Amino acid sequence: MCSVNNKIPLIVVCGPTASGKTALGIYLAKRFNGEVVSADSMQIYKGMDIATAKPTEEETCGVPHHLIGYVNPTEKYSVADYACVARKVIADIYSRGKVPVLVGGTGLYIKALLENIEFSQQPENEELRAELYKRLDTEGAEALLRELSTFDPQSAQRIGTKNHRRLVRAIEIYKSTGKTMTQHLAESKLAPSPYNDVRIALSCQNRENLYNRINKRVDVMVENGLLDEAKAFLQNSYSATAVKAIGYKELEPYFRGSITLDEALENLKRETRRYAKRQLTWFRADSKINWLFTDVMDGSALIKAAENIVINSGIL
Repeated sequence: MCSVNNKIPLIVVCGPTASGKTALGIYLAKRFNGEVVSADSMQIYKGMDIATAKPTEEETCGVPHHLIGYVNPTEKYSVADYACVARKVIADIYSRGKVPVLVGGTGLYIKALLENIEFSQQPENEELRAELYKRLDTEGAEALLRELSTFDPQSAQRIGTKNHRRLVRAIEIYKSTGKTMTQHLAESKLAPSPYNDVRIALSCQNRENLYNRINKRVDVMVENGLLDEAKAFLQNSYSATAVKAIGYKELEPYFRGSITLDEALENLKRETRRYAKRQLTWFRADSKINWLFTDVMDGSALIKAAENIVINSGIL
């Protein structure tokens, strides 16, 4: 296998949840002598199998999968941690004459790799952060956003008032380092990407068809033991990132007896659909993505189209 411009060839399969990424990624890995690297911020955790739709041993069809179930849910884990490990794994796969196939729906993980974002160790100021969260409660997000706009309007426009964690972090970074989050981001992208990649995203042309796939997936998860997994998970104290996993927190009111199981499952389906919508918004902003729609192509046509996209990309 010859690399182009000494860069590592990388096949990327992305898209919203329940769109069929896992199956296509495995097929392409088998077709092009590859190994799969997960780009899923929840599949990284040990034990969180059903809720995060980790591929079973049978589903992997013998294709090696990397970066699945390697982090303890009690550990604090960031996109910077992921990018560091993923780069090493991708380089190792390529060094053994294999093609790395990046598969997942966590847009930030994928962006960090493809744009070669170097994450500087920005200091954390717990006292300042606590003060900012207190202000968030008393003054509201609008007040903090106005303050952020005075020294970092780009971040203010990008973050808005809904993402409280990023809003607080942007102010914290500036007050701790004297540099804005926008400046840190610009400096993080100075090195060129080490990859020649081709990007394929799966979805449904009719959004309702995707939502139906999501609803059916939740039903299958329940059949496979989601309730037992969620109950065991909720009995422990885990990291702030791990507890965000969709599939557990939506069931907690049911375990407390405050809502019925049907209500909890409907909430879970609704939150998963909302997450898929956010994923679609993220990936549609990437003009380099080749979109394939599972509701207008049968399986064989979709596989052939994906093969042709990879072959015609010239990365291999």
